[in-house]
Amino acid sequence: MPLTMNRDVFITCAVTGSGGTQDKSPHVPRSPKQIADSAIDAAKAGAAVVHCHVRDPETGAPSRRVELYREVTDLIRAADVDVVLNLTAGMGGDIVFGSTESPLPLVEKGTDMVGATERMAHIRECLPEICTLDCGTMNFAEADYVMTNTPGMLRAMGAMMTELGVKPEIEAFDTGHLWFAKQLVKEGTLASPALVQLCMGVPWGAPNDLNTFMAMVNAIPDDWAWSAFSLGRDQMPYVAASVLAGGNVRVGLEDNLFLEKGVLATNAQLVEKAAGLIEGMGANIIGPQAVREKLGLTKRAPVSA
Repeated sequence: MPLTMNRDVFITCAVTGSGGTQDKSPHVPRSPKQIADSAIDAAKAGAAVVHCHVRDPETGAPSRRVELYREVTDLIRAADVDVVLNLTAGMGGDIVFGSTESPLPLVEKGTDMVGATERMAHIRECLPEICTLDCGTMNFAEADYVMTNTPGMLRAMGAMMTELGVKPEIEAFDTGHLWFAKQLVKEGTLASPALVQLCMGVPWGAPNDLNTFMAMVNAIPDDWAWSAFSLGRDQMPYVAASVLAGGNVRVGLEDNLFLEKGVLATNAQLVEKAAGLIEGMGANIIGPQAVREKLGLTKRAPVSA
């Protein structure tokens, strides 16, 4: 398939993830205020969408606490800059097995498995414009950790997102995840056209070589919107690759801590660098309202407490 460059690109900033990066850089935000401030700075730098996890304010460990999401949501919505809010719904599907000879019982530390309703509690409370749906199960970097998203769980969570009017961002870590996403749309669980985030180079999902990347791109229906990212030093090359292949881009401290070799970045700096690359390629950067119109999003206030 010939490349068709995207001329109107939106930037998503993944502000802080669930990985153990909190002690590797002072710029990784922990508290709701730090997360919101970093998201607002990223929006001012040119991000149309901010993708947010929350962390325990004291330890920096990943969290699913609804009150933390509510605080982040309210702070971002009260800011003097407009931005599309995207909250993760990926937490609550973590299994850590025991040793190879005694995989059961599960290791309590790191295992976090809850039902669909609990995984969606903060989405129902905060009503972001977008939330993520990790469309598959995979071995995830560490020896005994499995990111678990069964077809039944994904159907249940996807139906809840559709009912709430929150746009799912399908996170596809491998080709089978796209296959199942198309099945969810075919069944009517998710609405079409869908939104996809291609997650490249995450061990042990799709490797981030360009052949695999283009295989993923070519598997996305023509009328769907999509973005892509890769990790670490490959983050900025994938800004260019995504735009050239017709997509949008994602940068941020969830995926990469460095502005350049040896120089720790802020989220705003990563957005600014991506914006420079995009504009240098001759493309335009579109803002949050254009993204809402493109994706059919509804901006709303949180549900009353």
